[in-house]
This record gives sequence, C-alpha cells and structure tokens, in this order.
Amino acid sequence: MRIAYVCTDPGIEIFGTKGAAIHVRAVITELLRRGHEVQLITPRPGDRPTLPVPVHRLPVVRGDEPADRERSAQASDAAVAGVLDTLRPDLVYERYALWGRTATAWAARRGVPSLLEVNAPLTTEQATFRNLADAAGADRVAAAAIGAATAVVCVSAGVADWARTLSRRPERIAVIGNGVDPARITPSPRPVAPAEAPDFTVGFVGSLKAWHGVDTLIRALSRLRGDRYPWRGLIVGDGPMRMDLERLAAELGIADAIEFTGAMEAGRVVAQLHRMDVACAPYPALGRFYFSPLKVYEYLAAGLPVIGSAIGEIPAVLDHGRLGRLAPPGDPAALADALVLLRRDHGERLRLRDAGRRAAVTRHSWAGVVDRSLALIDRQAVA
Repeated sequence: MRIAYVCTDPGIEIFGTKGAAIHVRAVITELLRRGHEVQLITPRPGDRPTLPVPVHRLPVVRGDEPADRERSAQASDAAVAGVLDTLRPDLVYERYALWGRTATAWAARRGVPSLLEVNAPLTTEQATFRNLADAAGADRVAAAAIGAATAVVCVSAGVADWARTLSRRPERIAVIGNGVDPARITPSPRPVAPAEAPDFTVGFVGSLKAWHGVDTLIRALSRLRGDRYPWRGLIVGDGPMRMDLERLAAELGIADAIEFTGAMEAGRVVAQLHRMDVACAPYPALGRFYFSPLKVYEYLAAGLPVIGSAIGEIPAVLDHGRLGRLAPPGDPAALADALVLLRRDHGERLRLRDAGRRAAVTRHSWAGVVDRSLALIDRQAVA
C-alpha cells in the first residue's frame, strides 16, 4: 500500500530523541519492512532523517501566546489536505495531535481507510500541564478525528476510556499497547552481576518530568547509602526536572553516586541499558494513569530485571510480578526494600532476564503492534 503517515504535533521532532519520536519511527520502520510505501507528513521532521521516506513539511507552528499557537497549529493541520490530494494514499495512518483532524476527515470523504493512533488524552494533558486557550475547540477536534477514523488504536485502557467519551462509534476503538524493537535493543553480553558487585547500578530511561517519579528513585537510593554494598544510579534522559533532581541528590548526600547522562539518541541508549543491573519505572501515585511506558518494554528487551510502580498498565505488562517486581507508587521506602531483595537474589535476576527478554520478543514487539493495528482496518472493512 501507499501509506501517508501523518503527525501534526509540533512537539514531536520525528527524527529527535523523545519517546514519541522513537514510537513514530518504530511504526514507520515496521510498515517499510512489510513492503509498504510510506510518505511522512509533519511540520517538524528534524534535521537528520534516519529513515528512507519522503518527507512533506507542513507550515511551522508559531506564536508566543497559547491562542496564537493554537490558530497556527490548526492552519498547519489544514495544509495536510493538499498533500493528501497529491499523494492519493491507500491508507492514512495518523498519530493523534491536539489540533489534528484534517487527515481523517480527508480519508472519510474519499472512502480511504484511516487508522488513528491515540497515545494520550491530549486535551486534558494540555489543560492540566500547559496552557489551553480554546478547550471546547480542542474537544471538537478530538471528537471529529476519532469519529471520522475507520479504526482507532489507543495505547492503554485509560486512553480508550477517554476516546470513547468523544465517539459515537466506540466499537471502532481498540487497545494496543506500545512495543519495542528486540532486534535493536538486546541484552548485555556481560553476566548478571553478583550481589556484592561494587558498581551495582540501578537505572532509569526517559524524560525528566514530574510524572515519571525519578525523585522517588533518588530518595530510595539515598535510603541505601549505609548498605553493606555500594549502589549506583544511572539516569538516562533530560527534561525540565533535571536541575531539581540533581539538587535533590546533592541534598541527600548521594550526588557522587548518581550519574545524569542528558538526552541521547536512540542508538546510544542501548549501551546505557547494558550498564544497568536493575531498571526502574518509579511512577508516583497519579490520579489518572494512562501511559503505556516505552521504557518498560525497552527494559524487558534488554533483559533487565524491572521494578515498576503498581499503577495503570504496568502490572499487566509485568504480568503482575512474573516479569518484574511491583512497588507502591511514590513510596521510596518500598522501592528501596524491593531493590535490596532483588539485588540479593541472583537467581531471580537470572530468571527475570530470560523471562523479560522472551516476553519482549514474543508479546511486545513493534512488529506485533503494527500487525494488530493494521488488522483493525481489515476487520472494519468486513463489518
């Protein structure tokens, strides 16, 4: 098929380092592997393309004030129609954006199937964490996009619940979690470290934002400062909380034991995963947890024992403790206890390495995610 992949979100630099960008590239890569022709439509591709796809640039979103940026984003999205008129694709695959509704509307008018991927309730996110001048307008855009799509893929049950409140056709909405490329992320060749290893390292990969709970991890490590064996922390990523987290580590007296790498390209993250002995997804107790954390799938693919917060989709991804350990969200003491128990149990870490890797390959690959997503189009056609 000729597939138009549309991402009008100005916050996602397609060939950048953010998790959302990795997600976009992973899906496009799987589409290419199946022999499809993919055309990328976006206002922000980035300067260093890493995929062999034609890029159609939309107008850049500008504006200092929220209302100005929202109008600019809608104008940028409107330009999608002209590109699609030229490409005449067989399928429109769109990553839902706050002001993106043109692609699914274009497909519906022309009888072309469309698949809309929804990764977050963006209207709620924007109003809560940023600024949203036209909340009613954003809701109308979301309802239009979700309603016009042939099929809608949501990355979690929480996202699907939100999408169904905006749709008159909830039967077209399915839940398919995120994935990982197990060919790109592989286990470290070094053996599983003994409990007494002097450089035993606990790691985190992701953007440094409040809702990722990295402060909980740092507080947990500070509680282990007097342990008989030393601990190391490795924080891979960057974000608005970095200075606060570095300051917290210094205040707790463990700055010399915590390494912050800053932002890294996806290709360099694998080497950082290989430095870790245990990986964490230490989310706090959020009222509405709708994430499908890429980091957890990457940890599993790397064969890392995982400790994740018992919140949202994480218990299901970790098979309720069989692929990793669960800790109460936002509880440094409980996380510290879980880390100590896992470090001491060398045999369990061996088991988790093999079980996690096997699950990543057989249940959580991007190949499977894309296959299940495309199957929704066929199902709707039959219906």
